[in-house]
Amino acid sequence: MLHNGRAARRQTLRAIRPRRSGALPVLAVCWAGAAAVMALWWQNTPVVHLDPAEWLTGAGRLTGLLGGYAIAIVVLLMARIPALEQRVGTDRVTRWHATGGRYAVGLVIAHVLLTVWGYAVRADTGLVEQGVGVVLEYPRMIEAAIGTVLFLVIGGVSAGAVRRRVRYETWYFLHLLTYAAVYLTFWHQLATGAEFVGNPTARTVWYVLYGAAGALLIRYRVLAPIQLNRRHRMRVEKTVYESPGVVSVLITGRRLHRLGAQPGQFFRWRFLTDGLRWSSNPYSLSAAPRPDLLRITVKANGGHSAALSRLEPGTRVWAEGPYGALTAARRSKEKVLMIAGGAGITPMRALFETLPGGPGDLTLLYRASKTEDLALWAELREIASARGARLLYAVNGPDGVRPEITPRRLRELLPDIEDHDVYLCGPTGLARQSYDALREAGVPTRRIHHESFEM
Repeated sequence: MLHNGRAARRQTLRAIRPRRSGALPVLAVCWAGAAAVMALWWQNTPVVHLDPAEWLTGAGRLTGLLGGYAIAIVVLLMARIPALEQRVGTDRVTRWHATGGRYAVGLVIAHVLLTVWGYAVRADTGLVEQGVGVVLEYPRMIEAAIGTVLFLVIGGVSAGAVRRRVRYETWYFLHLLTYAAVYLTFWHQLATGAEFVGNPTARTVWYVLYGAAGALLIRYRVLAPIQLNRRHRMRVEKTVYESPGVVSVLITGRRLHRLGAQPGQFFRWRFLTDGLRWSSNPYSLSAAPRPDLLRITVKANGGHSAALSRLEPGTRVWAEGPYGALTAARRSKEKVLMIAGGAGITPMRALFETLPGGPGDLTLLYRASKTEDLALWAELREIASARGARLLYAVNGPDGVRPEITPRRLRELLPDIEDHDVYLCGPTGLARQSYDALREAGVPTRRIHHESFEM
């Protein structure tokens, strides 16, 4: 794969257009939308009464509106819109999606409880009795109740403590129920929402909001992958054993250079064979993409990744992407430090090969538990030798003590570290420790480029 390095560096150099992240403008638009939703509620609430029932139902209406808006934003963040994925970063968009999902579920729960409580106070009945009456008597409420239950199930499975104990494939398929939950709850909003009944403008805006979210979802989650895979027709060429528990999969196809993939990016891969065809997992390119060949390198951490070593040549591959913003476009300085650990070495290996730079400009620090875990080490040494780059590793000592990445050690390694761009990819613990040490060592936040692989 190394013979493609010079061509890849020329291509990467042409692609470099240092630019700021689009995160702040996107967040500003989202918060502006939330403010507009609150203004809609306020416009429809000319007088705030002191009556407890009015307070409760008013709060129920507001949380319902904000919950409906949050659901639409969560769907947009699930659409894998290229502008967001590549300008903001897939890991950040994923965190926004998770945070937005928690807000949406919380607001929906608050909406249900406050509304039913307010109705119960007004009618002088019990909460359970009033809740059953609302579901059975109000239009579109049975569908909304089912959708709400689905939201609760999805939210429960996505909670951190549960998510860590659930197989990725199980979580993935349960997460797809989000679409059914959105559809079931949408119609209730228009049928019973005080802000929409008799307000054609508000109804139109809500239709546009949800319609745009649905259209983008279909465009980028359904139509784009179909087009990509019909055009490129990818298949497994072979698998290569790299080190204990680590395997590379070489994938061929037609005109792969037209995918627009850059070193540092990843695809979501589905291998159309028994046991793998129904699951889609994210794996980074571990070498510069070639017109006829892509490579991913995977460590066996679960059922899906372990099964990749048994792939037969000729197995059809279904891919979605490319995704991710950990590319040369983030670079603003001549010198670059790369810090990698675990699965994070795969995008770093591709960047180490392709980032433009002269002798001494590039440094790669590879963190692993033991030397046997240093996947792709022979390739990394060859790249470092050919490019005059520095390659360092940090592994646990014989007694299991972990070498800490500290500001002092970073400054000893690179006395001018504040003049470097830093690419950081690895497990959450390594990423947090490294980020804090880099900031204390004087590296500005805008020059620390990070993506997490624990999504």
